[in-house]
Amino acid sequence: MMANVGDQLLVHGHVVGQGDRHGKIIEVHGPEGAPPYLVRYDDGHESLVFPGPDAIIEPG
Repeated sequence: MMANVGDQLLVHGHVVGQGDRHGKIIEVHGPEGAPPYLVRYDDGHESLVFPGPDAIIEPG
């Protein structure tokens, strides 16, 4: 998975009733766009993320 600063990260909910999470990639810590990514979610929470198979990168 490769991303750039400004791309959007969409993480699908894992259980019934849990919504998807949307965030903006604000830092890329891996080489050449590889994870981990520092993500600021829509609710303002920031987290260092190693996206799994339930995540999608959308160009920003």
